[in-house]
Amino acid sequence: QVQLVESGGGLVQTGGSLRLSCAASGLTFSSYSMGWFRQAPGNERDLVGLISRSGGSTTYADSVKGRFTISRDNAKNTVYLQMDSLKPEDSAVYYCAASSAFSRLTSPSNYGYWGQGTQVTVSS
Repeated sequence: QVQLVESGGGLVQTGGSLRLSCAASGLTFSSYSMGWFRQAPGNERDLVGLISRSGGSTTYADSVKGRFTISRDNAKNTVYLQMDSLKPEDSAVYYCAASSAFSRLTSPSNYGYWGQGTQVTVSS
């Protein structure tokens, strides 16, 4: 079965950095676009960013542009989210997700596989 397992979350001070990893198994990783989403209490699950199958193209939410970087290693079946200059408003549960779709990749509904999430808390 398909598994996506996030790691790397935790507590960090404002301005700090964290690197999240998402290890995938049970699917042909290079055939899926990968997205990172986040959800804070009382909020919807929003796209943080996504990366194409080859890793050659990335898209980011305006709120994280210039601070977050998504990358992937298809040989290791892993996608990463490097988060720098963290702010308290970045606090949320972060999820990785896999999509076989070729359009509307900003919508959570187009992702068929999800990880369990990892908590990121940024203290002020």
